[in-house]
Amino acid sequence: MPTVTFGEAIRQAYEEEMTRDKDVFLIGEDVGRWGSLYRSSRGLLEKFGTDQLKDTPISEAALAGCGVGAAAMGMRPIVEIMYIDFISIAMDQIVNHAAKWHQLSNGRVKLPIVFKTQGGAGRRNSSQHSQSLENWFVNIPGLITVMPSTPYDVKGLLKSAIRDDNPVMFIEHKSLYFDKGEVPAEEYLIPLGLADVKRSGEDLTIIATSWMVTFALKAAALLQQEGISCEVIDPRTLWPLDQQTLITSVQKTGLCMVVTEAPAEGGWSGEASAVVHEHCFGALKKPVRRHCGMRTGIPYGPSLEFDCIPSVNSIAAAARDLLGKPAAH
Repeated sequence: MPTVTFGEAIRQAYEEEMTRDKDVFLIGEDVGRWGSLYRSSRGLLEKFGTDQLKDTPISEAALAGCGVGAAAMGMRPIVEIMYIDFISIAMDQIVNHAAKWHQLSNGRVKLPIVFKTQGGAGRRNSSQHSQSLENWFVNIPGLITVMPSTPYDVKGLLKSAIRDDNPVMFIEHKSLYFDKGEVPAEEYLIPLGLADVKRSGEDLTIIATSWMVTFALKAAALLQQEGISCEVIDPRTLWPLDQQTLITSVQKTGLCMVVTEAPAEGGWSGEASAVVHEHCFGALKKPVRRHCGMRTGIPYGPSLEFDCIPSVNSIAAAARDLLGKPAAH
């Protein structure tokens, strides 16, 4: 299979879906002439024109509102919010309109809209451009919440999100944009709500999200050298959550750790932990461990920034502690 970057996989999904369906369009700040912040829509304005690529003023509330109205009228907008930190400005449109219209209309109005944004630390963007706010959206009835971790997943999930008749919050990690991976040349879709076992193991289940999947896999490889076998699961869709994949894994390993960049307090990590405790209580050897980002604003300094989120070494250390194994030397 061809090897492409995370950003290029997004561009391929855009191009394929815009070609397939002329009702699909991308709207946002700098998505047309500039090709988006990370160049994931570069070249598409020249191919599809301003009917399907729409540059907007700097007003997240306005462009989200345009997207909601267009979706209600039968189009399939992809609303690009440049950094998840700015999505708070569009929360009324997302939470009080997009997420509720299908229910309030007794099913007569569909809202096929994707709110696509980037979150997370790792690129020295400081506290107002580095937050992990996915926990907000898992709590909103009517919203699907997606967080891909690989080029293969981001393309397949984005295509499925665009075709879905429900509003989807599609959250990418900005530090993944230049990661490379194999992506098929032929068309494929990944169903929303389906987790993926990224690595099989026997001793410990690690449930990780977004960029933390990359860290968890590296930690698992490190622990394998010490004779510790870790199974790494990427939920891919935070809601609806594929509970069965989590349950099956923990019933096999008997131990579980949930790793997120977002803080543990009031977050999705608690939901995942509760699912495991409720369904695997008899199989658990110890309570589920949560290993999450600090409850703090993200500093600008590079060393402090990385101290605020889980790392390969901290994940490995937490796993050893949960297993009762001595620290590696």
